Amino acid sequence: MSQNSFKISYPALHAGTNKSLIKFISGTPDLAALFFEGEEAQETRRRFFVTDATVASLECMQSFISKFDDGVCGKDCLLILGSGEPYKTIESVLNIVRAAFDANFTRKDIFIGIGGGVICDLTAFAASIYKRGTSVQFVPTTLLAMVDASIGGKTGCDFENYKNIIGTFFPATKLFYFPEFVQYLPENQYNSGLAEAFKTALLFDKELYDMFKNDADKINSRDSKTLEKIIHKCVKAKGSIVEQDFTEQGIRAYLNLGHTFGHALETVAGLGSITHGAAVAWGIGRAVELAYKKEYCMQAFRDEVFGILKAYKWYTESVPSFVKGGGFSERLITIMRTDKKNLSEKIRLIICKAVTEIQIEEVDEKLIASVLKA
Repeated sequence: MSQNSFKISYPALHAGTNKSLIKFISGTPDLAALFFEGEEAQETRRRFFVTDATVASLECMQSFISKFDDGVCGKDCLLILGSGEPYKTIESVLNIVRAAFDANFTRKDIFIGIGGGVICDLTAFAASIYKRGTSVQFVPTTLLAMVDASIGGKTGCDFENYKNIIGTFFPATKLFYFPEFVQYLPENQYNSGLAEAFKTALLFDKELYDMFKNDADKINSRDSKTLEKIIHKCVKAKGSIVEQDFTEQGIRAYLNLGHTFGHALETVAGLGSITHGAAVAWGIGRAVELAYKKEYCMQAFRDEVFGILKAYKWYTESVPSFVKGGGFSERLITIMRTDKKNLSEKIRLIICKAVTEIQIEEVDEKLIASVLKA
């Protein structure tokens, strides 16, 4: 396995949270070799691994999973949770805490999340509160986790059908990226990760935007070299932003492009009914439509973005076809009012005027409603 690395630095909120070392590892993911044979095998601290049933069932994971007998391998432990958004709950966080406590882990030990955004968020949240904080590391296995969720220290879980209401800022000290994991993803999860990468392109990287515009065939077919370039560009872009604004007091808020609309859509649909990325892509379309209505962008830009969204089969209609029942705009706006990014009673949105030209603005609800009606 060949490796290269990239480091992100932060102002330390807690001991050991001042940097993240990201190691890119080529070839078939082999976690048994990584953690029990290679450099990481020299780790003297105990390791509490957390993954989910879907990741644990992958063929490439079997040599790692088989190391554990009833969840134990020497001084290390493994916990396998249920898969997907329905398990992103405070109960899952407490299951991690309880299992680590029962196995007598200390705050000098390490929690290691192996999975997508849900597992990374849950494991890091549990680590941040376990005995007032123990180190966390990640092996992101989805494209969404690689390009977005695993970077920058946001942790948390859903609460009463609302997205990520409970959480902390607590970055991983190490991240192990195997881009080859992307080839194992079902199509909807792959497509979900692409949406977060496209968001990054719109925000920060014209070259990446042009890749999404011009190379849809390569991207949709999961061309390995193209994907590695996308992942590297997203890591560097998000890493730069979180270094400047770790706790989201300013520029990091741009990363929420499409998310206020998207999170509300996930809640209306029922958490887990659609992927996070599909909801965000739809939200990007609504944000661009809103920018067009406010005459912030040209129709050519609006049409180009919608053309790209359609090339990746993301929802572009103002009311997605799967939404049931009436009063869609009213339901969505009610949820958007509770979004954690709002700083007053008004709804705060990230608006895209052009590629890399972004504005944060509190928007009148009547205007929001106008882009949510068929």
